[in-house]
Amino acid sequence: MKTTLDELQALTHVVDGGSISAAAERLQQTASGISRALGRLERKLGVTLLRRTTRRLELTEEGETFLAQARRILAAVEDAEEQMALRRQRPAGRLRVNAASPFMLHVVVPLVGAFRERYPEIELELHSSDRIVDLIEQRTDVALRIGTLRDSTLHARPLASSRLRVLASPDYLRRHGTPASVEALSGHSLLGFTQPESLNLWPLRHARGDDWSIAPALSASSGETLRQLALGGAGVVCLSDFMTDADRERGALVQILAEHTREVRQPIHAVYYRNTALASRIACLLDFLGERLKAEAWAAR
Repeated sequence: MKTTLDELQALTHVVDGGSISAAAERLQQTASGISRALGRLERKLGVTLLRRTTRRLELTEEGETFLAQARRILAAVEDAEEQMALRRQRPAGRLRVNAASPFMLHVVVPLVGAFRERYPEIELELHSSDRIVDLIEQRTDVALRIGTLRDSTLHARPLASSRLRVLASPDYLRRHGTPASVEALSGHSLLGFTQPESLNLWPLRHARGDDWSIAPALSASSGETLRQLALGGAGVVCLSDFMTDADRERGALVQILAEHTREVRQPIHAVYYRNTALASRIACLLDFLGERLKAEAWAAR
């Protein structure tokens, strides 16, 4: 084979990083070395893979075709290396994990130290997003998702579930009073999500049904933003136990309308996309999270 793995890595990192300098930094090489590797690759293939301008690099049609094959080759080599590492009981390699900001901050981050101690050769790369990401487009190995899954093309492993509660800070309740009925919420400042709209349907029984649709006085895209607003006394919020359990324990947030609240638990899944056998580093993370989340108070209630 004329083409080397180093040349394939140079191409994929230049495309992913958007520049030769970014690829050089990621691969811990010089920019001139990366440029020479791209030049050798193009000469061997007899085609132009990248159009270089003063402002950006752009794949040619031939480059797009070759890049897809290069990614498959590198993934196959990575899988082969992981299988060898698994034989030595030393899972290794980069593991890219995506989760919504609240779940990343309140659940994943506190577990990172123990995971790294158990699997020191796995290189964690943590990404937070308050929207559903495309795993392939974002080159994500595992995404941790809360709520009902919609993408049937993904493999999914259930990890836990977390209950929803309606909450407010003691300061807010002192200033505005505690609502005695669901209908009384209309006279309060309600904190809700910008999207999806389903998150603004609170699990509260009332005379006309089992759910209460709110019109937020203040909206945010992130549950963590809404939590901080509620802690600051801005209003009433409906959030999951995984992010508010500690707040309730220390009295910073108080559950209201408990007798009207249906027990609704949001499922938590790890999702991943693999056409081949599950990579050992992914399996290690899924097993680890499944084990640790079983011990969490909010997941057991």
